[in-house]
Amino acid sequence: MAIQEDNNGAHAPEDGTSHPDPSAQEAAAEVAATPPPAPGAGSGGPPPPSSPPPKDEEDDEEEHMLRMSFLEHLEELRSRLLRSIAGIGVAFLFSLIFANNLWLIVEEPAHDALLQLGIKDPRLAQITPMEVFQIVWIKLPILAAIFLASPWVLYQVWGFIAPGLYRKERRWAGPFVLGSAGLFILGGLFGYFIAFRYGLVFLLGIGRDIRIQPIVSVSEYFDLFVNVMLGIGLVFELPVLIFFLTLLRIVNPGFLLRHSRYAILIIVMLAAIITPTPDVFNLMLFATPMCLLYFVGIFASYLLILHREGRRFPWRKALYWLLVAAVLIAGVFWIAVTRYGYHFIRQWPFLAR
Repeated sequence: MAIQEDNNGAHAPEDGTSHPDPSAQEAAAEVAATPPPAPGAGSGGPPPPSSPPPKDEEDDEEEHMLRMSFLEHLEELRSRLLRSIAGIGVAFLFSLIFANNLWLIVEEPAHDALLQLGIKDPRLAQITPMEVFQIVWIKLPILAAIFLASPWVLYQVWGFIAPGLYRKERRWAGPFVLGSAGLFILGGLFGYFIAFRYGLVFLLGIGRDIRIQPIVSVSEYFDLFVNVMLGIGLVFELPVLIFFLTLLRIVNPGFLLRHSRYAILIIVMLAAIITPTPDVFNLMLFATPMCLLYFVGIFASYLLILHREGRRFPWRKALYWLLVAAVLIAGVFWIAVTRYGYHFIRQWPFLAR
């Protein structure tokens, strides 16, 4: 077969049929395997898309907030309620062991008040057969369980509201639980040692000058005791309420200070409702600590605002002046005891001659 050379230098047989060169096939395969240039590469294409802007710190914290549906919120509420009831139940069983001792503690203000009024037999009266059983073995342990389990219950309350807060704000769980429980118990102690005793002496002594002998039933006394203890305990939660409203950005310290006159008016009205006696002295005995607690709440709100703004409170200066005030108060007590013959007692004003 005769071989002829074509124009490109390739050799082809005489019959006119052509066969491709192997080197040309390899070059075409390499071109096909090469990936196409990315869009925008080179000088003539559009610029590559810019990287997304950095996330704001608040947006980053919102990503860590738990998102729950309405049914999931109800399920979470149910779980927290069951845990709270379980905690109160355990505290109730523990309180049953000391039911008699608890009753002697509850009955002591009435015993002291009747002795001050000159009653020879300062004992409470049982009117119905089931009265003592219901009070001493059911109602009183429940009341004690509420106070004992208050830290656990408040922890469950915080656990329910915490998913709706920012990650930084969830760190307030410890101070919230300890502060709330501490103020609630402090309010109960204030009512037991100060407010309730003065109110009881006033109420039982009203009819002394008109020949009325006070006979106090167990049920009536315990109902009054519960109302005063729980009422004062809840009122002492005022700083926590103010702090919580500030945490939710509903109020701020400036707003609270500007409207303090209205707050004091509301506090006096609440004190008049809670106070078991109509006299001004007992009214002020309730209203004064409540006003102080209001301004303590404003201070806690101010600390929260400083924390949000990245500033610090001058604790060193504040502690210095608090120490000076404590030394002065201790000096007054020492002079009263050593020079003027005062001694400490277990009730207000804690000093007597």
